[in-house]
Amino acid sequence: MRRTVTALVGGLTVLALAACGEPGSAGGGGGDETGGGGAENAGGEACEPIAGEQIVVLEDDENLQSVENIIPAINADAAEEPLIAALDAVSAELDTNTLIELNQAVDVERNASGQAASQFYEDAGIEVGDTSGSGSVVIGAANFSESATLAELYALALTDAGYDPEVRTIGNRETYEPALETGEIEVVPEYVGTLAEFLNVKVNGDGADPVASPDLEESTDHLRDLGAEVGLEFGQPAEAANQNAYAVTQEFADEHGVSTLSELADTCGELSLGGPPECPDRAFCQPGLEETYGLTFSEFVSLDAGGPLTKDALTSGQIALGMVFTTDAALATE
Repeated sequence: MRRTVTALVGGLTVLALAACGEPGSAGGGGGDETGGGGAENAGGEACEPIAGEQIVVLEDDENLQSVENIIPAINADAAEEPLIAALDAVSAELDTNTLIELNQAVDVERNASGQAASQFYEDAGIEVGDTSGSGSVVIGAANFSESATLAELYALALTDAGYDPEVRTIGNRETYEPALETGEIEVVPEYVGTLAEFLNVKVNGDGADPVASPDLEESTDHLRDLGAEVGLEFGQPAEAANQNAYAVTQEFADEHGVSTLSELADTCGELSLGGPPECPDRAFCQPGLEETYGLTFSEFVSLDAGGPLTKDALTSGQIALGMVFTTDAALATE
């Protein structure tokens, strides 16, 4: 599976996901450059970057990434039936392609998040069955556009359910998760795998064994159990998911005949990798690519989290492989 990306690096306001614990779990510390050091592979000679106008996402065929489905996170005291039902009505209509299109409407076409959400809500015909809700509800949004648009969708559904919602941009997870626990905010759009690991460390400590995996049901069960420890409940996860993904230029893929990360490892003895500074320290980024696929990296180039720096480095031939996100606005489906 390869999803073609037309690089929009000049005027695109991409998903500025803070790499520390945001979708894809590619956060943490790290340096500017580091060499590879993973498992030996059966790849051939080193594969140099190849510049090109388009990039393609290589399939994660060994399921390195944990599930990152969108899920409503709710303060337990606010988790009334009509509120949960309204949020679940939104989840039921969200798939990954839809989320890409919503991000394109905001980040490329420059619509406000509220405008994009309203248009989708109307077009999708979202219906809220339980309208017995009442009172105010504060919805928190992280400081990137995808979260803001999801928060606006939640606000539309909660309005139909009888509530008086307010959307507040709170910041990163380290800021809004404690506010969700205390009830300063009552609802936040979240990501199953990343939040599960965030709460896992919070509840069980830095050395806790990971609980997120490619299994959505299992990961969601762990998330619900951890949420109960800190006063959080959750609605139903959407089909829509925002994971780390790894891309090359179309020209690179054509030259080497690769469409999956396994094929890349079989073909390339070593190659350069670009991504957020945290990538060398995160299990779902460089270490995972080395251990799961046996990829070997001659160089790591510190760039950004799936943003214009990474995509520009790919298209200009500075790096061979770059980390992007699966719901990037530039991935709008044909």
